[in-house]
Amino acid sequence: MRTPPRSRRTALTGATALLLTLAVSPAAVADTDQAQRQGGSLVLVGGGLKENNTQVYGEIIERAGGARARIGVITASSVPAAQDPYADDPDRCSNSEGNGAYYSALFKRHGAADAQWIPVDLDHIANADSAAVVRQVNSMSGFFFGGGDQSRYLTTLLNGAAHTDSKVLAAIRAKLAKGAVVAGSSAGAQIAAGADMVTGGESYEGLRDGSSPGYFEDATRLGYEPDGGFGFLRSGLIDTHTGAYGREGRAIRLAADTGHDRVYALEENTALVVEQPGGPRERLRILGPRGVAVLDLRRARTTTAMPGGRERAPRKVTGSGTPGPGRSLSGVRYSYLTDGDRYDPRHWRAFPAPGKRPLAPRSVTPVPANTDVFHSVANPDGVPYSFLTTARALAATRVQHQAEATTYEDGPRFTVTFRKAPGFTAWGTNDAAPQTLTGLDIRITTR
Repeated sequence: MRTPPRSRRTALTGATALLLTLAVSPAAVADTDQAQRQGGSLVLVGGGLKENNTQVYGEIIERAGGARARIGVITASSVPAAQDPYADDPDRCSNSEGNGAYYSALFKRHGAADAQWIPVDLDHIANADSAAVVRQVNSMSGFFFGGGDQSRYLTTLLNGAAHTDSKVLAAIRAKLAKGAVVAGSSAGAQIAAGADMVTGGESYEGLRDGSSPGYFEDATRLGYEPDGGFGFLRSGLIDTHTGAYGREGRAIRLAADTGHDRVYALEENTALVVEQPGGPRERLRILGPRGVAVLDLRRARTTTAMPGGRERAPRKVTGSGTPGPGRSLSGVRYSYLTDGDRYDPRHWRAFPAPGKRPLAPRSVTPVPANTDVFHSVANPDGVPYSFLTTARALAATRVQHQAEATTYEDGPRFTVTFRKAPGFTAWGTNDAAPQTLTGLDIRITTR
């Protein structure tokens, strides 16, 4: 099966279609129930999950019962076979059934006892309320939601505009509450969000124009779903493909517009592992080669320029208060957590992994100029992870306490100021390379 071209809106993979059965034995149900842990968990990947990522696949399988794990694969965010012009070509097709077969085969390859496609998609919407499919779901000890377009998950599993659980989603939600693991990548992670789930958009246009509820044909327009996704994780907004597509700006703008104080900005091929989501003991851990940014807007303030260069007194962001002409947003705290780091959302505290220690800046090299801080889709020479690169360069140098980077676009041009505020710390395993960053101050202004 051909892997589709990478897109800033979707990230899909697929494989040859596989015929799957809905037959489930009572013994299998009992086995998987015994394999589940007390208290459910989430494993949310920011997209681009590689086939050889044994860390993430292994984590999902272990949480689903190890060698006895049975994984239900949901790919309803993919186009259905009826809309795939290459549905009959195993080398070129990319649809929900083929992608379900692909992930099912991968989970078995990584050690799951069984993995099956849950046959719900735009071709089979009625299956979302099928008793046979609910029985199939109840036989599983873990679930994986694939990438694509999260709006299709709303249509198929949340009864569209009604935004009510189908019987299949209700069964998955009950399994999570009883201890099952629910995982997802790209749209499959995004759909775990609560209210104001992002639906699309680019950072520059988001900062310039603000956000609006809905889904839009214009892929640059910042949109969101007010009712959210499945609501598995509610302690912060979720964004995906963050550094690869330069989405830090859109995440900040959406949070400010909708009154959220926190965003979990997930990177590709890396997981945010959430223990007991929604409970008083909710805990987070980072797993994988990149990281997760936590954006803290509790102290975010907007300022409006006045004649003569003066500024009005800052005010708390309470919605629709991010940069436009003559406005600035300050007080955003940026933390970038990497493999093994933990985070306590209740107390807003990050705990770097054992072996990481605070690093004193040693470099005397100034922070390199950055004229495309959000990796603009309009820049043919843009570099991914631009925002993070500047943040880490500032953390490493002792000759600067702050650095500026700008957007590629200039109508208006936005400037992002990174500042080592009191409490900022860089962490790593040696003196040369900061990995984890906590408490970097971010300000966004217009020129």
